[in-house]
Amino acid sequence: MQNFYQEIHQPDAQIDLAKASLYLAQQEYPKLDIDEYLNALDTMAQEIKERLPDSFYPLKIIQTINHYLFEDLGFEGNRTDYYDPRNSFLNQVIDRRTGIPITLSVVYLEIAKRLDFPMVGIGMPGHFIIRPNFEEAGIFVDAYNQGEILFEQDCEQRLQEVYQQPVKLEPHFLEPVTNQQILGRILTNLKYIYLNGQQFFKALTILEYILLIFPNHPLELRDRGLIYYHLGETQKASQDLGFYLALLPDAQDAQVIRQLLEKMN
Repeated sequence: MQNFYQEIHQPDAQIDLAKASLYLAQQEYPKLDIDEYLNALDTMAQEIKERLPDSFYPLKIIQTINHYLFEDLGFEGNRTDYYDPRNSFLNQVIDRRTGIPITLSVVYLEIAKRLDFPMVGIGMPGHFIIRPNFEEAGIFVDAYNQGEILFEQDCEQRLQEVYQQPVKLEPHFLEPVTNQQILGRILTNLKYIYLNGQQFFKALTILEYILLIFPNHPLELRDRGLIYYHLGETQKASQDLGFYLALLPDAQDAQVIRQLLEKMN
């Protein structure tokens, strides 16, 4: 956890997304060799670099990356078991060549970075895509769907597919997200996977990581407090839930949380 903390507590642009993701994975895979996976990304980038056309044309670069990752190596979105926690750990995504939108995007972003072709993450509601990091790029890449190239109107269509109902694409849906936000989103996915599976100790560990990135985040403090309560750690639960109410006294669930605190005290 210390390595993760040090990695994320520097200017966001300097955060090494691959390293931070692998430090996170180490809590689940203690014997994980960080350098082995960083070298794997280096090797992939080097092999792509040898295939790149002479002209540094963005669409050609994206097509070359796509061909290598999705056709040659067979990376793909995990559609059979989307909520398998392994889809959220970068080492497993690289080993199994399967993942969910955000982790496949991390692989893509890290390879693009090594090619000096900077890209950024786009955290749409319910789906995660990426785009080249220059003004008016106009194109987006969906790593979960074999690197499909999207235009703005396609992004709205993708949202409607995710939610299975009409959704209006708001401009802020296509705003780039920070490295911290990407890591937070990976962790949030894991938190809900573990909570739904009633793996409370694992969910608690993930919450500790989330609170390293977003200290004193009210909703995360509330969730940690509720897990502590469930595990019988009433003193820790009271502390977190009390802090939650101090931060959000008019929260929608404030009355329920107050009743829970009274019950514990």
